Amino acid sequence: MVILIPAFAQQATKPGIHLGIKADANLTKIDGQSYSDAFKLNYSLGAYAKLQISRLFALQPELNFVQSTSTVSNHFGDIYNDIANPDYRKNIRLNYLSIPLLASIGVTNHFFIQVGPQYGILMNDQENLFQNGKDAFKKGDFSMVGGIWIELPARLNVHARYVIGLSNINDIDNRDNWKSQAIQVGLGFTF
Repeated sequence: MVILIPAFAQQATKPGIHLGIKADANLTKIDGQSYSDAFKLNYSLGAYAKLQISRLFALQPELNFVQSTSTVSNHFGDIYNDIANPDYRKNIRLNYLSIPLLASIGVTNHFFIQVGPQYGILMNDQENLFQNGKDAFKKGDFSMVGGIWIELPARLNVHARYVIGLSNINDIDNRDNWKSQAIQVGLGFTF
């Protein structure tokens, strides 16, 4: 039994293509004067293909469903008083299909630093946020990702990431820049 545990842990670092699934706790917020500074707890579910080029380097494209929520601040009505109405919701929920492409650089056989770009496609937004609510957020969000990935026995992995939005997702006007942020901590399984 002792011999099998290291063998499973090394399976994911052998050159080749390794497929897997993952689930994350996702703390998100939207930066901008119109939104609260607090992170909100959400979730993310996805799949990855780890293209292990060498023992200590891999490319890892992913496809993830990501839920993001935020709360409108008290300044929202001051900035957008011409379009805000009593029916807008204070809590915003956005669902994205995110596609990160990460370089996975091994520090050891089991500990990797990950970095790379991510593009998020807005799947839906709350249509009664404003009168023209579905036009409030841009349909795409370009971000950068940085984090760690730790290979565990039995083909499991644990990972943590910070995602910072680079693009303004405000599709109303340029009075306030809205940029996404996320802290993700999760568990994955490689087949």
